[in-house]
Amino acid sequence: MSVKKVVLAYSGGLDTSAIVPWLKDNYDCEVIAFVANVGQGDEELAGVEQKAINSGASSCYVVDLQQELVNEVIYPTLKTGAVYEGQYLLGTSMARPVIAKAQVKLALELGADALCHGCTGKGNDQVRFESCFAALAPQLKVIAPWREWQFNSRQSLLDYLAEKKVPTTASATKIYSRDANLWHISHEGGELEDPWCEPSEQVWMWTKSPEQAPDQPAYVELAFERGVLTRINGQQLDGVAAIQFLNELGSEHGIGRIDIVENRLVGMKSRGCYETPGGTILLAGLKGLEALVYDRSSLKYREEIGLEFAQLVYDGRWFTPLKDALLAAATSLAEQLTGDIVIKLYKGNVTVAKRRSVNTLYSEAFATFEGDEVYDQKDAAGFIRLYSLASRIRAMHQQKD
Repeated sequence: MSVKKVVLAYSGGLDTSAIVPWLKDNYDCEVIAFVANVGQGDEELAGVEQKAINSGASSCYVVDLQQELVNEVIYPTLKTGAVYEGQYLLGTSMARPVIAKAQVKLALELGADALCHGCTGKGNDQVRFESCFAALAPQLKVIAPWREWQFNSRQSLLDYLAEKKVPTTASATKIYSRDANLWHISHEGGELEDPWCEPSEQVWMWTKSPEQAPDQPAYVELAFERGVLTRINGQQLDGVAAIQFLNELGSEHGIGRIDIVENRLVGMKSRGCYETPGGTILLAGLKGLEALVYDRSSLKYREEIGLEFAQLVYDGRWFTPLKDALLAAATSLAEQLTGDIVIKLYKGNVTVAKRRSVNTLYSEAFATFEGDEVYDQKDAAGFIRLYSLASRIRAMHQQKD
């Protein structure tokens, strides 16, 4: 299939800077750079349009997707309680469907016939992006240079850029591979490739170490309506501002660091360090509210949804009927998740200090250890006899044998 116009997911880093001239050399096509602003920070976005033009792109579009990321992916995912392999809050994974959707939209608007990404052939992101492309625009060709070109090192890419006279500030050595957005920042490579090596402090970029965090705890009050954060300390904030505030607060107190060896979708294990300070606080708040509001069966079902949803998001299956079904179930349960939670932050620890809800199932009248008139403890005898009936019958059979 010949390609006339391709929209490239462009970051301005070494890989995508090399991809622009490589596409022109190998496909003889017009290259349009697409930059997704998902909250990675002004430093990464500074001068990115000019970098793309200098690399040979005909134009560069920078699209702010932060509100969409929060409202369409982060907040809905929080309702499911999704956590991958018990620790990872899915920061990289959650950004991919938002980026892919906007990239496809731009390609269709501009009449492009191909999409391109800079994901390696070893990672999860190639699957995530291309699964989204397939669901949204199967007619567009997908070009993945890392699965086609001959380059195999940073030096070979630098040599190619020098040959093409494309300016770059990249160097031959890069200790860590990082990915940042509004929700988190990830770190891979360097000493992290040895799982016997403890991460040094130079790995972490957002959060203070718990040892260096303040000696006095901080408290933050979160208000939720139907599972969505609406106010922080009584102040109404939009989703982006709320997460930015919680990131800053959590980072100061060493919140949200994890060091995980995870199972990648492509089969290998990888070791990564993640910082998700605001997300850690938000998830703790929602779980504190769930403990008040959900009955045991509802909580168990929500936990099952969370496990399935975490796998779905991690694997890049956002634009699927299964996502819609799981999210509908979690959203229905979350209709009761209205209330206030006070979170205590202290040296890397997140603790629910206070909780209240108009939908609470907790009743002091029933739970008290003092005298009450609402619960006859003698009633428990019949319940226990019926609850343990199967065990009783089995034991009677064994005694008879």
